[in-house]
Amino acid sequence: MRKFIFKDGNRELLLPVTPPSFAIDHGIRIETIHIHTLGDVNIAGYRTLASIKIDCLFPARSYPFSLADENPYTYVKTFQKFCDKGKVIRFIIPDTPVNLPVLVESITYSERDGTHDVYATLALREYRPLKAEPSGTENQSRPEAAAVVKPSTYIVESGDTLSAICRDFYGDANLYPKVADVNKITNPHLIFPGQKLNMPDKSQLVQGG
Repeated sequence: MRKFIFKDGNRELLLPVTPPSFAIDHGIRIETIHIHTLGDVNIAGYRTLASIKIDCLFPARSYPFSLADENPYTYVKTFQKFCDKGKVIRFIIPDTPVNLPVLVESITYSERDGTHDVYATLALREYRPLKAEPSGTENQSRPEAAAVVKPSTYIVESGDTLSAICRDFYGDANLYPKVADVNKITNPHLIFPGQKLNMPDKSQLVQGG
């Protein structure tokens, strides 16, 4: 007889009666897209998660085919707790490829024939843990604002003042005397439209003292 085992950490729960059959699906998601020149094209996607249903018998008394001897409602309550708590458990069928983390989606149970045996159907869903994928912005230091590249020269326009030009270029209107010195302007308050000014890097002006 095959054993159907559910592991919760170090604890193992063995179904008392081997189910008569089991079926587990394995597949991928297929997406169909339409390409103008080719028509419909199928694109292979991610693997789908297995859905599993198991018909169980939880016997109320000992049978020759029973693998364990427990009160049938002990099993019912255990699977109800797994379901209610969203507990991830491992479903194993030895000597098969079945060894999956699963969630108990539901348990349906009933008594049928006056023996007090419990007939149950377990609906299981394969579990896949969420993995945080870097979005390109999370957990990364914010890049410094890119330095605004200013042209190295400026053509004076009507209404300009040297202090206003320095404020726009360097964020410091008080650098206008230094810019006047660089451009050999005798009177920094007197500039003309169309005049070409050399605008050196701010660090050069500051270092220039």
